[in-house]
Amino acid sequence: MQYTMMHGKIHRATVTQANLEYVGSITIDEDLLEAAGILPGEKVQIVNNNNGARLETYTIAGPRKSGVICLNGAAARCAMKGDIVIIIAYGLMDEQEAKSLVPKVVLVDENNRIVKNFTEKANSTI
Repeated sequence: MQYTMMHGKIHRATVTQANLEYVGSITIDEDLLEAAGILPGEKVQIVNNNNGARLETYTIAGPRKSGVICLNGAAARCAMKGDIVIIIAYGLMDEQEAKSLVPKVVLVDENNRIVKNFTEKANSTI
């Protein structure tokens, strides 16, 4: 059996842009992607705390230290600049991998700067 497990999350990021004219995806500061263990091009789920919207798209690495969180294309209709979102990446794994998984969870401030990295199992419940 394969389990779909959360392996990386950027928690409470602030949307900095919404670009309806760009072709799909979400642009995320490359520092945030790395800290959360999310790869460019990886499928992610985005949960909007302001309006309850949930969507899936893929990631594009944005400039480091920019704090950019930009929903592109159709995804731009699901969030506005200033909305708070949670960005979640999942991976398929067998039971042994799932039981030993230590997700990378990154908590950010209102400027999308890393406040805390949670990498211990006991602290990865955010």
